[in-house]
Amino acid sequence: MTNKHSYYSPQGGLPPQTQLLSDRAVLTEAYAIIPKGVYSDIVTSFLPFWEGMRMWVIARPLSGFSETFSQYIVEIEAGGGSNKPELDPAAQGVLFVVAGEMDITIEGEKHHMTEGGYAYLPPKCNWTVHNNGNQPVKFHWVRKAYQYVEGLEVPEAFVTNENDIEPIPMPETDDAWATTRFVDSTDMRHDMHVNIVTFQPGGVIPFDETHVMEHGLYVLEGKAVYHLNQQWVEVEAGDFMWLRAFCPQSCYAGGPGPFRYLLYKDVNRHMPFIRPTN
Repeated sequence: MTNKHSYYSPQGGLPPQTQLLSDRAVLTEAYAIIPKGVYSDIVTSFLPFWEGMRMWVIARPLSGFSETFSQYIVEIEAGGGSNKPELDPAAQGVLFVVAGEMDITIEGEKHHMTEGGYAYLPPKCNWTVHNNGNQPVKFHWVRKAYQYVEGLEVPEAFVTNENDIEPIPMPETDDAWATTRFVDSTDMRHDMHVNIVTFQPGGVIPFDETHVMEHGLYVLEGKAVYHLNQQWVEVEAGDFMWLRAFCPQSCYAGGPGPFRYLLYKDVNRHMPFIRPTN
């Protein structure tokens, strides 16, 4: 398998004292922009039962904002990993490797994951992850509490790589806009999709999408201009966008190469009600 894509991953460290303080980071009532420049050593977090690990938390449930998912960029040193990575039996997860290699064992079956590697992990899944190589590995970890539906089975775990999946072009776009889908969109067992969206230079979302799904968008490659809630923002590889449900959103891919992002969205479930307490 040949990796034909590039993936931005944080490098850590600290900016110099001579750097200007102002940046592109913003948190509004409708969206947030976390630019790549904020992934420094002093904003990392850690988890119990991990060795040689640190992570950047780029999304977490917040009351009144995005509420359905969390997303981490995890870095594991050579020899690091965990035999007890997930502590919440309700959580499902997706792992997506952006730098290095690692081994994941799911229900006793070992898989070797390289850049572009993708793993879906259902709730109550027994899995471990280790970096058995000589270089650090970095991957995204998207988590969501699974919404069970009577009469539907829980999806099975799987491991694949984006380079083994053919992107699906959007109709009538002359291949300027395509989506790499890791899960069949008609499979009602899944209540979240984590896909890769690709725009060729000049490709656009030609209207302000306004919908119930909330999004996390991590830019893997390239640059674009996004129109979010009537405001224009520039984004590039390494930036993360966090869009609340119904946030108007469109974009223009500026080139010179493809603009690609890892996209989370919640799907295939009724909208939960806020129920009276008495």
